[in-house]
Amino acid sequence: MTPNSRFLRKHPAHFLALGLGSGLSPKAPGTAGTLWAWLAFLVVQPWMSDAAWAITLLVSLVVGWWACTITARNMGVTDPSAIVWDEVVAFWWVLWLVMPASFSDQVLAFALFRFFDAVKPGPVGWADRLFHHSVVYREVNGEMVSTGWGKAGLGIMLDDLVAAFCTLLCMAFWRLI
Repeated sequence: MTPNSRFLRKHPAHFLALGLGSGLSPKAPGTAGTLWAWLAFLVVQPWMSDAAWAITLLVSLVVGWWACTITARNMGVTDPSAIVWDEVVAFWWVLWLVMPASFSDQVLAFALFRFFDAVKPGPVGWADRLFHHSVVYREVNGEMVSTGWGKAGLGIMLDDLVAAFCTLLCMAFWRLI
């Protein structure tokens, strides 16, 4: 299923999981979601303390798990590309931990994060595969019923958090040298 603006407005979880609409991008929705995250971060950063960011990020993870689970279930896909809240939250973690940073360092963080998220090398690929088979279909009263959607949101979020961690490791190494 390809989501549209009607699907986006159908449920608050859809609106959030689809990155307030950035996930509806017909090309590279993950990149669009990450760009939206970057812009949103820069807009609100001047008014946010570290404590406010920590709370925002923790709440965004929990609410994102819920929203991604609901949206994936309603789309009938374990990890649809239109769901970009995982990119948003993960890139906010990256930016929060690397700031203050020059524009070129922010571009580097963006490029590294997109690389790790898209290519999924090593631990990112492992995290991506971890919950892909969490949705199981079984027959109940002659009808096929899917179960295990609760883990779908976690699986959607996890690989991007690992990509963020890998990005942060690279950025730390970059700053060290």
